[in-house]
Amino acid sequence: MCSKKICLISSSGGHFEQLLTLKKLKKNFDIYVVTEKTDYFEKTKGVYYIQQVNRREKIFLFRMVIVFFQSLRIFIKEKPDVIISTGALSVIPTFLIGKLFGKKLIFIESFAKISTPTLTGKFVYRFVDKFFIQWAELKKIYPDAICLGSIY
Repeated sequence: MCSKKICLISSSGGHFEQLLTLKKLKKNFDIYVVTEKTDYFEKTKGVYYIQQVNRREKIFLFRMVIVFFQSLRIFIKEKPDVIISTGALSVIPTFLIGKLFGKKLIFIESFAKISTPTLTGKFVYRFVDKFFIQWAELKKIYPDAICLGSIY
C-alpha cells in the first residue's frame, strides 16, 4: 500500500455515485470517503458522514459552520495528502481546510455539466491543484482545466 492517503469527498446523490467510481484507487492508496448524511443513508464502514447542506435553506450558513467543524475533525483524524471531489457545496469546507494545510486538491466537474459550470466548480477552480472536466465545451469557462472526456 502506498503511503499517500486520499480523501474522496462529495455530496450525496449523483455526485456520490460518480465519486464511488474512484474507489478503485484503493488498490494503490489508503483512501477514505466523506459524504452527506441524508434521510436515506446507510452506515457504511470507512465512510464519514457530514451534515447535508442546501443553499436555499434559511439556516444555510449555520449548516456550513457545522460542516466546517465536522470536516476539520475528520481532517485532523485522517490527515489526508490528497483530497478529491466531484462536488457539491458540502465539500467546500474540506477543500478550504486542505488548502490551509497545503494538501493537494483535485476537483472533477460533474459529468452532467456539459456547457455550464457548477457553483462549487466555479468557487474551487481558483485554488485547486488539478481541475478536470469531462466535456470540451467547459474549456470556455475553465480554460486551465484538463479535459479527459468521460472518466467514469
